[in-house]
Amino acid sequence: MQQLGHLVEVIALDDPGEPFLHPAALTVHAVGRGRTGYRYNPRYPAWLRAHAAEYDVVVINGLWQYASFGAWQALHGGRTPYAVFTHGMLDPWFKRTYPLKHLKKALFWPWSEYRVLRDAAAVLFTCETERRLARESFSPYRANEVVVNFGTAAPPANPEQSLAAFRARYPELAGKRLAIFLGRLHEKKGCDLLLRAFATVLGRHEEWHLLMCGPDQGGEEQKLRALAAELGIAGRITWTGMIAGDMKWGALRAAELFALTSHQENFGIVVAEALACGTPALISDQVNISGEVEADGAGLVAPDTFEGACSLLLRWLAMSDAERAAMRGRTVACFQRRFEIQKAAENLLQVLQGVVEGK
Repeated sequence: MQQLGHLVEVIALDDPGEPFLHPAALTVHAVGRGRTGYRYNPRYPAWLRAHAAEYDVVVINGLWQYASFGAWQALHGGRTPYAVFTHGMLDPWFKRTYPLKHLKKALFWPWSEYRVLRDAAAVLFTCETERRLARESFSPYRANEVVVNFGTAAPPANPEQSLAAFRARYPELAGKRLAIFLGRLHEKKGCDLLLRAFATVLGRHEEWHLLMCGPDQGGEEQKLRALAAELGIAGRITWTGMIAGDMKWGALRAAELFALTSHQENFGIVVAEALACGTPALISDQVNISGEVEADGAGLVAPDTFEGACSLLLRWLAMSDAERAAMRGRTVACFQRRFEIQKAAENLLQVLQGVVEGK
């Protein structure tokens, strides 16, 4: 957005000394973390009230912490409009999976997040499925819903460099057919389904190897490693931990397919990244952009069940070399048409301009 000529600044509920703030390409106003996990900090709405008139529009990112309700306290009824990105935080999957947490949020909802959405000039969703599902979690619900493009930057135009970096780090994988998972190791990602399907469908195909790439969250990696050992595929999996830069792009480019058998994914940036690398996406129908991927023929979609995960791998194996090559050829086109960040920024600017003009 800065490259398009707009001033963008961030106010954050973080301590000013946090090291991740210093390389930021944007001006960041860090007012401190505040109290408890909710991050209540009275300096936050005070800063917004004092400076709101300096900005055309405010964009709130996320719900369920003081960043959203504190902004509402400062801005509602004022002259500076605001929009809200929900980032999947209203998906009913959380209601079904964590009923006690949902009950707590339901008690909190009427006087907090409901007001935030009700008074927003626009509530932003990154795809039609996310918008539709958001209506199912809480009542009352009132929002001026707008679906905006979302996406990410294309990978660097140096595929050989990133591939070389990956192959130098993992020379033992030379000649293997690679499937890759990239993301947080968290129960909602359905990694257990992927491991079970891999063992069932590809277990007898010795040329196949699975990359599990991403940071552990809540001890999930230990559980998954134990499951892999139980399934007899521990030696067929490489656990890379968090990867970034050339290593990440190299892993995505080296893989024959990207797999995400997630139970809930409001968008799935990594899906877009895989497509940008020319890697077909085999994903569950709970990834909210699965319809777009399937419509463009850039991947395969199935339910977020063991049977669904198996069907993804079985369908991939059943395809001819020509069919797989054709699908790979459609991946980058899908990314460029739907998920490239420049187009997403231009679309968001159009929406925010409408907010500023009161449309």
